[in-house]
Amino acid sequence: MRERIGGLLRDRPGAGKSRNRVRYNPRNRLFLVGGVLGLCSLALVARAFTLQVVNADFYRRQGDERILREIEIPTSRGMITDRNGEPLAVSTPVESVWGNPQELLKAPERIPELAAVLGVPADGLTRKLTQRADREFMYLKRRINPDQARAILSHNIPGVYSQREFRRFYPQGEALAHVLGFTNIDDRGQEGLELAFDEWLRGTPGSKRVIRDSRGRIVENVELIEAAQPGHELTLTIDRRIQYLTFRELRATLERTGASSGSAVVLDVATGEILAMANLPTYNPNALGGQPSDARRNRAVTDVIEPGSTMKPLTVAAALEAGAITTSTVIDTSPGWMPNGRFRTSDFRNYGVLDVTGIIRKSSNVGVSKIVHRLQDQPYYDFLHRMGYGQSTHSGFPGESAGVLTPPSRWSGTTKQTMSYGYGLSATPLQIASAYAALGNGGKLIAPTFVKGQRNDPAQVLDPRIARQVLRMMQTVTETGGTATQAAILGYHVAGKSGTARKFNSSGGYSRRYISFFAGVVPVENPRFSMVVVIDDPDPAKGYYGGLVSAPMFKTVMDGALRLMDVPPDDIETWLAAQAAEEAKRHKADGRAASVAGAGAATLAAQAAAAPEGVR
Repeated sequence: MRERIGGLLRDRPGAGKSRNRVRYNPRNRLFLVGGVLGLCSLALVARAFTLQVVNADFYRRQGDERILREIEIPTSRGMITDRNGEPLAVSTPVESVWGNPQELLKAPERIPELAAVLGVPADGLTRKLTQRADREFMYLKRRINPDQARAILSHNIPGVYSQREFRRFYPQGEALAHVLGFTNIDDRGQEGLELAFDEWLRGTPGSKRVIRDSRGRIVENVELIEAAQPGHELTLTIDRRIQYLTFRELRATLERTGASSGSAVVLDVATGEILAMANLPTYNPNALGGQPSDARRNRAVTDVIEPGSTMKPLTVAAALEAGAITTSTVIDTSPGWMPNGRFRTSDFRNYGVLDVTGIIRKSSNVGVSKIVHRLQDQPYYDFLHRMGYGQSTHSGFPGESAGVLTPPSRWSGTTKQTMSYGYGLSATPLQIASAYAALGNGGKLIAPTFVKGQRNDPAQVLDPRIARQVLRMMQTVTETGGTATQAAILGYHVAGKSGTARKFNSSGGYSRRYISFFAGVVPVENPRFSMVVVIDDPDPAKGYYGGLVSAPMFKTVMDGALRLMDVPPDDIETWLAAQAAEEAKRHKADGRAASVAGAGAATLAAQAAAAPEGVR
């Protein structure tokens, strides 16, 4: 029994356990743990070696892409000044607010707040951000005041940043808009001289590397990659004072005459420099929104018009050059008209027999038509072409028109006759001013320029003696008996020519609407300025002849320009006579006043003597 019980005990699980158990060995356990830790350390060292040595460049680039940025350094556009250094176009620093759509879309609850500070609809902003969800850059508001930008950034909306830009500002506003033009939102020239000299003015932006934090703020400037090169300054031939005077008087003339538009150009005769160029309607280049594009057209160089009677001095000059007439030639203009194909060429009235000077002074269409019939077609065409008609003046202004001067091979039987008094060809106001400047410059034609210091080579297009003779004939136009006495300037001899041209109508004929001209040179003895005034579509009820509409503006502008530029008078006798007459008138008025005062004093004395003693 005891043996049996002992056998059962031996067969129980765990029996003899204490006898067969392996003894615990701490040393082996320590070696095992140490080995595992050693392998981990080796793996870490190997990984560190891979990161810091083998793949160091790759991870450095990855890190740089997250914090290191290459950004553009904006540069200012070159300033434009007038001939005296007065600023006409300047660039001022502004801020542009931009956003990262990816960051902004992670915080959609802040988008309505951002829309409110930007002043835009929230749903519209959300839609734009969603459309650009794959991008990291989007302008939110451009070229605003730095204070406005700081106000937007003060809301600390994630993904919203700002950067510096430049905005163009034009101190003269409307007065010089057509000459300067304007720039777009990226500060690139779009029209006028801003476009013509865009590369010169624009400059070259620079670049630098910076470290940005997680909010896009620049923490450190790492290195300058390329320095920014500011735009070059451009000095124009424009005189700000004469420009403003011209613009002011042009506006006053349109208001006085009820005209729809107008242009005026002032040239320096000796150099071809454009001192003033004004047009109406105009626009404000500082606020382009909502203004009609038609108002942006520089009519003085882009619009072509039939020059009317301003052609007559040139026709006479061509005839004198060809030897077809002399200064003493007389022409019978009776009975005040002559055939012109199916139509008539008519004068204002029958002027009878006129010499060549009288034809200019009275602006006789019949007289100049009879003169041009003495000229052959090709020499007449060549002369007008030499004077700059039918070709660009090469002023460098974008979109300049060359006008229309049809070659003789395409003339009809009446073309030359109508061209002699300004129909059948077309020119810009700048072309007319340039041709008249050549008459004042001894027959030398100089391409007009807007850039001070640029000197274009003169071309001798007319004998100086003939140019002088024609100038003397034009002087009679502004004197007693001429058609433009309102262009006369006290103290100066003025040579000019008024003109009135009928406008085309929709049916291809001529309407009862007009363009009124006056072109002139002053002073005659030593010509300094050439000026052309073109008034389009004046109200016929208020007068439409060039001598009434355009000549008064010529006088006012030239009178001011002569004094601003200290041009000495060439008609001292008339000036002294006027001064003496004014002085005599003043003395007479003073004497009359003294006489009245003396009579009044005598009357008071007599009344006092006759009064009772207590009343004295």
